[in-house]
Amino acid sequence: MHLLNLGNSAMTELQDSTYYKTNCEYDSHIKIRGQIMKHSADFFVRSAVTETTRSYMGSLMSFLVTSAETKNRFFLLELRMKPGNEPPPHLHYDQDEVYYILEGELEVYCMGEVRTVRAGETIFLPRNQAHAFYYLSPTLRFLALLQPGGLDGYGLDRYFEAMSSPATSMELPANATTYALSDPAPAIALAAKYGVKMLTPEETAELLPHYPGFGVPRKSRNH
Repeated sequence: MHLLNLGNSAMTELQDSTYYKTNCEYDSHIKIRGQIMKHSADFFVRSAVTETTRSYMGSLMSFLVTSAETKNRFFLLELRMKPGNEPPPHLHYDQDEVYYILEGELEVYCMGEVRTVRAGETIFLPRNQAHAFYYLSPTLRFLALLQPGGLDGYGLDRYFEAMSSPATSMELPANATTYALSDPAPAIALAAKYGVKMLTPEETAELLPHYPGFGVPRKSRNH
């Protein structure tokens, strides 16, 4: 535990500083003048179980840490997918994404790059870079951390919540509506509110030159 011994004037100056507001107000490990600083959420342990999971476009999305619990600094999901559940090509204006693959394999298209990613590997998708996926294994499970969680009070995980319903089991649904089978207009409009740009076919062809196109069968390639 870090202890800072400051006089009254120095304490006032510190509390008014950007460093304090950014780092100390939400760090429960920092103690100033014997007082624990405010933090964004109580300590908790959470699992990917039915109670924390929602059914999202044919997939399962477990909300492990929400943006509300971190004051929009980040949120953490566990996702379970299968081929055919891929989202449309898109980009995030505000969030960087980190995926850690727990099970399975997928192909990632990011701007002019194409990579095959397997269990035990990590993906970093920077904001403002178009990306798309093909899920290659019968099932895919990965952790997704998005940072920041949202801007202006709109946590991006609220988009996923609005597009989903409570899960009834941890088995992937057999006949669920997916992005490929649904009317894209509601998702496009809602995504825009949360800083996500769904790409048109023309934008996809320009920004993702190696991607065959949403709903188009994947072409095999040499690795």
